[in-house]
Amino acid sequence: MAKQTTEYICSNCGAKAPQMLGRCPVCGEWGTYEENIIVSAPQGKRPLSSIGGGAKPQRIQEIVATEEMRIDMHNGELNRVLGGGLVPGSLVLLGGEPGIGKSTLALQVLMQLGERKTFYASGEESVRQLKLRAERLAGDPKNLFIVSETSLERILDDVTDIQPDVVVIDSIQTIGCNSIEATIGSLSQVRECAARILQYAKEKNIPFFIIGHINKEGSLAGPKVLEHIVDTVLQFEGDQHYMYRILRAQKNRFGSTSELGIYEMLQDGLREVTNPSELLLSTAREGLSGISIAAAIEGVRPFLIEVQALVSSAAYGTPQRSSTGFDTRRLNMLLAVLEKRVGFKLLQKDVFLNIAGGLRVNDPAIDLAVLAAVLSSNMDIALDPDTCLTGEVGLAGEIRPVNRIEQRISEAQKLGFRRIIIPADQKVLTQKYKIEVVPVKKVTDAFRLLIKQ
Repeated sequence: MAKQTTEYICSNCGAKAPQMLGRCPVCGEWGTYEENIIVSAPQGKRPLSSIGGGAKPQRIQEIVATEEMRIDMHNGELNRVLGGGLVPGSLVLLGGEPGIGKSTLALQVLMQLGERKTFYASGEESVRQLKLRAERLAGDPKNLFIVSETSLERILDDVTDIQPDVVVIDSIQTIGCNSIEATIGSLSQVRECAARILQYAKEKNIPFFIIGHINKEGSLAGPKVLEHIVDTVLQFEGDQHYMYRILRAQKNRFGSTSELGIYEMLQDGLREVTNPSELLLSTAREGLSGISIAAAIEGVRPFLIEVQALVSSAAYGTPQRSSTGFDTRRLNMLLAVLEKRVGFKLLQKDVFLNIAGGLRVNDPAIDLAVLAAVLSSNMDIALDPDTCLTGEVGLAGEIRPVNRIEQRISEAQKLGFRRIIIPADQKVLTQKYKIEVVPVKKVTDAFRLLIKQ
């Protein structure tokens, strides 16, 4: 007879407790504990086979390893984020807000693999709904198999029969294992289903995409161990009110996590944006204060982004510091540098910062552009629209060198900018560029150049 036991698990950090708790003692969150029923296997039942097939330990020198041939997804942005393509036998978790386009992206990618056999299992939509969605998308669906099913065992049986090259399960929260006596979507079901899918993917060498929901805090719903189980975690971001979507890797065992893919949501699906600067730069910025152009890099791809700032008198006693797409703590540090090293008093003023296009940038090279935008708004002076900036700002007010400076200069030159301000310590052959390259050492030197124009 199978034996049932009950434990309580925190949905935020995965901590276990023998009884229901109001507050998690590990992460400190309130109301995150959920009941989890564990059904132990009866005696004599054979355990699941291991991923490696029960092989004995070997010396690492004796193991023959060859470079894994990646699957070309025929989608440049997705290939870039995955690290050059999809690795056979990998498990990829795709998360995002409701309605952001996760299912559309997954179905469109499968339809673009026209020569390969693909399989799409949905626990949320009927096959008729999937058919109607596929008709709106561009692609070749002749080798695409679809099924509406919530039983993981039946889905894996179908995969065994069809032997597809790529599998998508939408979503992990709607799939359940028959061997687990718990409701579909519970912590135990999500964890067990993900573990079985991973085991099957490694044994059969078939790559799986599983779509996951997110909670109100913006993180992936379900136990935290779900992100540890999978090989790659992709986050699909964007504002539903805008057309642009950003695909970012939060975890990738087979590539970098600094790459991002940019898409545009259209009537017939998602369009790849190969030149991000086309959406991050506006043409009507001439004569407007509080706008500067930064030469940034995400991953290996350079692009120019528009930094917008607004400085106004504080309407209330405490001035506000707000930023969209930029770290607020770093903004406060830069404002302190502006006050201490440059002499601008912003203690009684509200400062609002926005990165145009809905993009979140972590590149420290946009520090100088942020300060330039704040200065421009504070003095109500429009900066030269043909000038862009790049450079990290230190606490002493110095401008520190940045990486891949030549790529940044080349991108600014390609987009028709007349001048770029860079750190003085950067070793660059300025003669080979048509754009004017101006090196500066301190923030004050950059401000003199910008105001003098």
